Amino acid sequence: MSRDVHIASPMQTISEAAQAMAAHDIGSLPVGENDQLVGMITDRDIAIRGVGKGCVPDTPIRDVMTRDIKYCFEDEDLAHVTKNMGDIQVRRLPVVNRDKRLVGIISLGDIALDGHPRHTVDMVRKVSEPGDQHNQSLAGMR
Repeated sequence: MSRDVHIASPMQTISEAAQAMAAHDIGSLPVGENDQLVGMITDRDIAIRGVGKGCVPDTPIRDVMTRDIKYCFEDEDLAHVTKNMGDIQVRRLPVVNRDKRLVGIISLGDIALDGHPRHTVDMVRKVSEPGDQHNQSLAGMR
């Protein structure tokens, strides 16, 4: 997992979120407020929920972010996390400790680099399947 996580504020603009994603070469940002994770914003959220619906660059992140946050625990078995990510069709997932404090983000790339080809293949297959439930939200684990 990546432990160097950049957190956005829900009051920042979608333009600022896009600039942060470009600067750090990432596709998503956790959104935090008052020391709590309140959402996630992805490059796809900005494109589809923002630009695609006519939002201007100074639209607050709060207006386009995914509010239903799903996560995994840092001490969960990788095979279980990978299976769940495939089942819920997400490529990234916040990782929290048992106090539910954000400690990182795990991605498909992290799993692939960890040397578990079977987990990676299964997950890519599931994440790539078209489905009626597939949408912009991070749905599933918790």
